Amino acid sequence: MKYPTPGRLDAMRVRAFKLRLIAACFTVLWTVTAGLVLLGYRPGGPIDLLVGVAALVPIGIAAIGFAWPPAARNDGVFVATAWLGLLATLVLVPSIGGVVFQLTSAGAQTILPSWQAAYPWLLALATTSLFSGLGAARHLVGPLESRRRRLAIGTALGAAMTLGSGVLFGSAAIANEIGLRDRPVLFSRFGPADPALVVPACDDAILTPRTAHVELSLTADVDSHPVGWANIAGVRSGTSVRWSADVAADLALGRHGVLRTPTGAWRQGPSAGWVPVDPVTVDDQTLDLQVTRVALVGVQRTTAEDRGVEFIEGAKARHCRIAVDGPTALAAIPEMDWFTGSADLHRWRGELDFWVFGDREVGQVAMVVNGDAVEMGSAGLQATIRVTMIAVDRDQPVSISPP
Repeated sequence: MKYPTPGRLDAMRVRAFKLRLIAACFTVLWTVTAGLVLLGYRPGGPIDLLVGVAALVPIGIAAIGFAWPPAARNDGVFVATAWLGLLATLVLVPSIGGVVFQLTSAGAQTILPSWQAAYPWLLALATTSLFSGLGAARHLVGPLESRRRRLAIGTALGAAMTLGSGVLFGSAAIANEIGLRDRPVLFSRFGPADPALVVPACDDAILTPRTAHVELSLTADVDSHPVGWANIAGVRSGTSVRWSADVAADLALGRHGVLRTPTGAWRQGPSAGWVPVDPVTVDDQTLDLQVTRVALVGVQRTTAEDRGVEFIEGAKARHCRIAVDGPTALAAIPEMDWFTGSADLHRWRGELDFWVFGDREVGQVAMVVNGDAVEMGSAGLQATIRVTMIAVDRDQPVSISPP
């Protein structure tokens, strides 16, 4: 066999160093993934921890590629091997974002996604295993072995590591899902989750939660063309409230906020911090409380349409619908004035859907109102504002303090 010259040896060392850097990148990414699953995955199944431990296996596979990078005797082999490692890295980066979203925003659920969401992980695992398998084959049989034999052994090792890791994690996740499915869910962030619970009728008396975490989304369009949006997140305790909003509209742009406590009230604008204001000026800025006391009073709900019983994240709720006019909609959601300003909305009409849960409290609201586009300062024909609000973790302790 022909031995490499000193110059070629130096080039091979440089290529090996570059491949080791690539391996270090996807080793770190697999470590981040495993850490997220191990620390954040807690749907309440019998083997939550075992699923997290199974997620550690790809770290060991990636570490093999870092310790023993594949051989790269010429530029063509180096480029192909480098792209193999880079493919694993490029697939992992957006997939980690999906895991973060699932663990933080999708509620208590198993981590097995659909095939469309799972195949990037399988591709990342396969490319990582093949990369490491080629390096392990070179280490096991020696660098002077024929390239064809090393490729065959490396491919076999990569396939074995992919199959072993995938089966281990998949089996643990499926077993946990089965155990979780058989365990009754008694409460969700929306309310009681007992399927035998009788939810109140649409015109029955409803209770106002003492506290709530509230998320509110508003969008506006003219003739189906978007003209503005706003997202609000905050907490409420009685009439005390604190929320912040990101707004993009012609009449308002940037970060806005309201803070009210028994000792005073403050507003936040795009160009300044919290500024003291008269508490009376923020009386209607109490999010879900304002909706309940303006749009969902008994008189309004006497003609409510019963849309049936639904389950929202495991919580049983009755879906109801009422008709609203523009002034009522604006009074219930005063943040609509980010789009309408001081316009007169008496000719606007719409519908407000609300969901009453087993604790007799409203946890979700969806409203659509429309009218003349001229009221929003537009030359179009019809303007529409859509509002979605959820009030979750109701009656749980919250703390609202002055800025």
